[in-house]
Amino acid sequence: MRIVSLLPAATEWVCAFGAGASLVGRSHECDFPPEILDRPVLTRPRVDARGTSAEIDRQVRTVWEQGLSLYEIDWERLRALQPDLILTQAQCPVCAVSVSELEAGLADWPAPRPQVLAMAPQTLKQVLDAALEIGRHIGRLHEAMSYLARAEKRLRHLRDFLGLRRRSDPSAFPRVACIEWIEPLIVAGHWMPDVVEMAGGQAVLAEPGQPSRTITWAELQAADPDVLLLMPCGFTVAQTARELPELVQRPEWQALRAVQEGRVFVLDGHAYFNRPGPRLYRSIELVAVCLHPDRLSPELLDVQPWELQTLETALA
Repeated sequence: MRIVSLLPAATEWVCAFGAGASLVGRSHECDFPPEILDRPVLTRPRVDARGTSAEIDRQVRTVWEQGLSLYEIDWERLRALQPDLILTQAQCPVCAVSVSELEAGLADWPAPRPQVLAMAPQTLKQVLDAALEIGRHIGRLHEAMSYLARAEKRLRHLRDFLGLRRRSDPSAFPRVACIEWIEPLIVAGHWMPDVVEMAGGQAVLAEPGQPSRTITWAELQAADPDVLLLMPCGFTVAQTARELPELVQRPEWQALRAVQEGRVFVLDGHAYFNRPGPRLYRSIELVAVCLHPDRLSPELLDVQPWELQTLETALA
């Protein structure tokens, strides 16, 4: 099978299931695992993602006002690759090529037309169901089931170590706000409340399976979470750190309990939390380190500075 993946999470699942050699093309954002970086790149963004969150937001709105997609597809190269299967998403027009745009471009594709499989998970369970569906389509269902079984076993060990499976009252867990964008302020939805729950916390301002949403500073102040996690979509820790000096000057920020108690953390949203891929299991571990510092040290899980930093370290 010849597979083209236009979605980073799908690329990671294909490789996790042992079918990386079948990938013949990728999107410009498919950057993991490293062995797929030599595959032809088939998409180009119309937005420069190297700016600040406010600058990127303005660019996105400008492109939409022009009635354009945020991504261009190299149709000539895609046709030359003759894929049997194209993986994409049907969830967020900002994150990757949409299935509707892809289907429109395939309308005049000469037979045999490639099959299109789109991920659109809303919850953590749906992420895993979508992963199994990918495994089924690429003839790796057994490998997919084995991979997920091993990952679930590691997650159970983590939760047992923290005593989470013996605690039935989630209201006793730390209240956590996951910030998916800084300007404007957006709180992470979809699978992130599930990730927080699996790590022993309770998400505020978001419900499992509901989309990420824009919030006001007044809403964040009213929620006043115990822990604040900064994980802007597509941002590394270093990229988020560049926006912190301006952020921490806001009086609304300084009034937050999590800020005053030193429970603010900067995480790699690009690699982990924003992608419904196999590294969501690592995402749960990273959140657990933030929520339970008395029982789980970063050294115990070999947490690296590019994965997670405290606010103080990121500002230094």
